[in-house]
Amino acid sequence: MSAAGYPLALAPVAAIGLLTVALRPTTQTVAPLRLALVRAALVTGAFAVLTVELLGALRLLTLPAFAVAWLFFLAASVTAAGRRRRRDAARRASAAGSARGPATPAQAVAAPRRALVGATTGPAPGAPAPPPAPGAPDAATARRPRWSARLADAWRTAGRGERLLAGTVGGLLLVELLIALLAEPNNFDSQTYHLPKVEHWVAQGDLDFWPTAIHRQVTIPPGAEYLLLHLRLFTGGDALHHLVQWAAGIGVLLAATRITAQLGGGRRAQLLTAFVLATTPMVTLQATSTQTDLVCAAWVACAATLALDGLGRRTGVGTMLGLGAATGLTAVTKTNGLMAVGPLLVLWGLAQLRLARAGAAPAGATPQGAGSAPERRGAAGAPAVGGVRGVAAPGGLRPGRQVARTVTGSVLILLVAAVVVGPFLARVTAEFGHPLGPPRLRESVPMERHDPPSVLVNALRIAHTAFDTPLAPLRRAGAGAIVAGAELIGVDPQDRAITFGQERFPVPSWYPDEDRVAFPLAGALALVGAAFALARPGRVSPAQAGPLRAYAVVVVVAVLLHTAMVKWQPWGNRLLLYALALAVPLAGLWLDALFRRRAAARDGGMAGRRPVAAGLAVAVLATSALAGVLAVSYGFPRRLVGAGSVFTTSEWETRFLRRPQWAEEFRWAADAVRATGARRIGLVQQNDNWEYPWWLLLRDAEGRPPELVALQSVLPDRPPADPASVDAIVCTGSRPACVKLVPAGWRVEFRGYAGYALPPGR
Repeated sequence: MSAAGYPLALAPVAAIGLLTVALRPTTQTVAPLRLALVRAALVTGAFAVLTVELLGALRLLTLPAFAVAWLFFLAASVTAAGRRRRRDAARRASAAGSARGPATPAQAVAAPRRALVGATTGPAPGAPAPPPAPGAPDAATARRPRWSARLADAWRTAGRGERLLAGTVGGLLLVELLIALLAEPNNFDSQTYHLPKVEHWVAQGDLDFWPTAIHRQVTIPPGAEYLLLHLRLFTGGDALHHLVQWAAGIGVLLAATRITAQLGGGRRAQLLTAFVLATTPMVTLQATSTQTDLVCAAWVACAATLALDGLGRRTGVGTMLGLGAATGLTAVTKTNGLMAVGPLLVLWGLAQLRLARAGAAPAGATPQGAGSAPERRGAAGAPAVGGVRGVAAPGGLRPGRQVARTVTGSVLILLVAAVVVGPFLARVTAEFGHPLGPPRLRESVPMERHDPPSVLVNALRIAHTAFDTPLAPLRRAGAGAIVAGAELIGVDPQDRAITFGQERFPVPSWYPDEDRVAFPLAGALALVGAAFALARPGRVSPAQAGPLRAYAVVVVVAVLLHTAMVKWQPWGNRLLLYALALAVPLAGLWLDALFRRRAAARDGGMAGRRPVAAGLAVAVLATSALAGVLAVSYGFPRRLVGAGSVFTTSEWETRFLRRPQWAEEFRWAADAVRATGARRIGLVQQNDNWEYPWWLLLRDAEGRPPELVALQSVLPDRPPADPASVDAIVCTGSRPACVKLVPAGWRVEFRGYAGYALPPGR
């Protein structure tokens, strides 16, 4: 780690903390601190992505350039936080002064005018808050205590069950942080394309595509790797790479619990949501990985909680910008997340149009009129804010203009998203003539058949893999039924048009492996929660039945879109992580309602099925806790105990836990090449081979990376390097492929998976 690495690596954390202060909501809302954190994360994430794009275009992907960018961003964050604190202090002082005594004659004359202006336009930015109503506490009295005091109070008033839920979640997060800091990156895909992508950017100093035999290094959206690039430049290595996904896991929990609160869930429901999500093995294992699925899930969850804010009130420009940033960050990280963001934006747009037609005030505006709720509603029960059609709404806009404002806001969201993801899509389009990349990519993962029988078979296979358990007879019986049913309706269950690559259904997926582990417990709870939210939302959340049902529809639509557009594959469970994160709040709400009804039945002396159902729910939660603990303890390929433990396994062995037999082969070949002093080194590899170890092993004595150039290329307009132009060649995978590219007279050595070739005399 470089000397400047420690303070610079803390810059994103400091920025989020400062922006959380600056972006606190000014109007009453659900979970305001979590909303501020979501806003701060989106601003920081968008800044990180756009910084890479801008400096990449300027060919300045260097430590000094990134350091300057973050210092400016921190300075701006400090300024914004300071202004917000001064503005809040001024408002509190003004409110306290208003509460100390009666108004002067001049103030009494001016008060009606201020009230009229405030009712039509809302408070001006930086203006003091209006005096409190008679009998209401002033702002100084009503000011909420610090978050630490609130946290302590929540712990003090929590019951034993709530403390157990919170303690389990906190303990898992701390253990995951320990593993993330101690373990070296050893994810298979990261060895192939996630981390080599970062190294190519550092070596080039820009984001231009390069000749490569591994098309995923340039065609897969790079949003998560952009975040890794910052840490790579700050520290000079990969020691902190796991913290990106760990932080994303924190973001998913914060956003998911806020979604639960927005849908009417209290503290216990929010804790149940966090517990179910945090103990899901896929989440615990990905939180210590350099995969990208948790990052995608975090951006999708941010979009969801912002969209839900728009169901009951008009959305301000700031939230629209946040929705655009969340959409763009999802698209530039993992495009499958758009299958959830799309329906969420549709839900938001429909809600905004409904509110516009009803004449609802925009967020932050002061509603007009007094009186009881019935007096403020029309004859048909619809909100009568603004009175008759054509009369200006409280926000000062006629309904027609508010509809236009919603359409303009939708365009703004898409424009912001395009700013974030547009540069990458432009490069892909320029390179391959299509924004989704070459035909090889477009035909490998997306479904190539969309007839109902094929989609049904694909959905059943995805569900079978997602709900897999250690019970082998159950797995075989379920798979047999799916295969027989597919053949009955005329669909080949192994059809390449609905199956990734050469894989064959079924495969075991219950084992706690970060790439494929199933989530039967969380999935089952989410499925039950979604069913109740659709069929009987009033029993789950009486105060938010309508929004709950609408949200459940969005979750179901997202899952259906996924099964209709993504082929089955053995690693498909991690691709569903974003949908699971959105669905778990439904599980938390249903579990809370179940326990609430059980308590009511017990207090009323009633017996029945509810105690049995609640007992089963408790058993499922206990099993979920056990699964989470076992995942962090024995999960693969990073674990606390057993063979491969982060405490007992060396750095190099940890990197090769996926393929331990390759560790010495890579080292042997790299030692031979380094001994010759070669600096320009050719690469011979296939589409799924490991490239990243060469970037680590072939550095010089001062830690500078080598000049690695590909001797094969799947990019039509980027020819590979001439083998005669390199000082040495390293190969992985196939000896015949290596020999085919080695110049005549060169010496070739190979051991199993890795090999090298040197010119005569070396």
